[in-house]
Amino acid sequence: MRAYAAVDLGASSGRVMVGRVGRHELKLTEAHRFANRPMRVPEGLRWDVLALYAGVLDGLRAAGQVDSVGIDSWAVDYGLLDADGALLGNPVHYRDPRTEGVAESVLATVPAGELYAATGLQYAPFNTLYQLTAARSTAQLAYARRLLMIPDLLSYWLTGRQGTELTNASTTQLVDPGTRDWAYDLAGRLGIDLDLFAPLRRPGDPAGELRPEVLEETGLTGPVPVTAVASHDTASAVAAVPAGDERFAYICTGTWSLAGLELDAPVLTEESRAANFTNELGLDGTVRYLRNIMGLWLLQECVRAWGEHDLGDLLHAAAEVPALRSVVDAGDAAFLAPGRMPERIAEACRASGQPVPGSPAEITRCILDSLALAHRRAVRDAQRLAGHPVDVVHVVGGGVRNSLLCQLTADACGLPVVAGPTEAAALGNVLVQARTHGLVGDRADMRRLLTRTQPLTRYEPRGGTDPWRAAEARLAGP
Repeated sequence: MRAYAAVDLGASSGRVMVGRVGRHELKLTEAHRFANRPMRVPEGLRWDVLALYAGVLDGLRAAGQVDSVGIDSWAVDYGLLDADGALLGNPVHYRDPRTEGVAESVLATVPAGELYAATGLQYAPFNTLYQLTAARSTAQLAYARRLLMIPDLLSYWLTGRQGTELTNASTTQLVDPGTRDWAYDLAGRLGIDLDLFAPLRRPGDPAGELRPEVLEETGLTGPVPVTAVASHDTASAVAAVPAGDERFAYICTGTWSLAGLELDAPVLTEESRAANFTNELGLDGTVRYLRNIMGLWLLQECVRAWGEHDLGDLLHAAAEVPALRSVVDAGDAAFLAPGRMPERIAEACRASGQPVPGSPAEITRCILDSLALAHRRAVRDAQRLAGHPVDVVHVVGGGVRNSLLCQLTADACGLPVVAGPTEAAALGNVLVQARTHGLVGDRADMRRLLTRTQPLTRYEPRGGTDPWRAAEARLAGP
């Protein structure tokens, strides 16, 4: 067996996992986990990227000798470097309000239909395209000579080599999903200099070797290669969906829920744009056709507001609350910003004429019912828009631990749910590294290995979908 370090950075925590892979074996252990705490400074909300890098180094030290390192993280955010390769300030957080109102100026130059036809990305106010537009008059962007997405920035610090991994680049809204290259004409129309970006890399490409200073810091013996993986964590997670064939939908759960299909080609119709589906690039020429849903962020923010609450007790109490009493639109951008989440959920229920949840258990049940309802809509709409029927929904990521959410998703979709693996992004990261070294074969081989080695739980739908259809109609209003 060979050992691979997967650096997997989420919006609230980071981890370094060690995957040990053989021809018929796949074992994942946690070497180090660390917090990811954004900082609010006078100029806005920023990522503490130096703390993240320190966590990565601590994790590699704890991991011990490995055959390769791969890095994945959330999407859209970036660091800017000057001509000497030095970082120009902490990266801006995608929840920072600087992009408010920016989309209108972009769409005045490139209408929404043309923008979607060129990039296939759903509208999200924090897409890199809008962030760069918002930063246009800043001194920082004026001095910048290189832009690196978050995993590419950390890879650069580890190796001294710069690149832009494709699956994360595809979330910038500056990549053509058909050619899998930069959308040069679009960028030119919007005055965005694509020379800021380092050359594109594909998953499996070499990304350099750990620098001597990093080897000394971590105690590792070189050479230790860094391998480009599917560096958008959702791309790595989808690569680790243990599906038996192509007739599946996936829901990558965590701070966000990303619900959709794995396709061979993008869906760029006007109907798809109106439904707010995105076409992000995945492993081996695939397209992740999905809808972004606010996800467990809603519950995370509520728990933070409530203070000390045992999550297990909270979920147990929520299971006793009557189903579908009140629901909110879990994709509504009104829930994007942090703060006052219990009050905002209550206000949304009041505004739609539904019973107002008051207790933590009632609010939790409202959130979970709302997420399951959003999952139902996304899975149904994706099948219709792509002409791609499915027989099963795979739930991967942190939400796998939430058995109530998994069961509600099966009930809402009227389809069986297979839950697992929990650490899907890290496993996809590890498997791309292992495949580069010849230990596993194609995506189907990767998925067979996952099915044999990872714990999976199956949830069958209970009852009919009529109550969910009624809740959906109630949410839509008169």
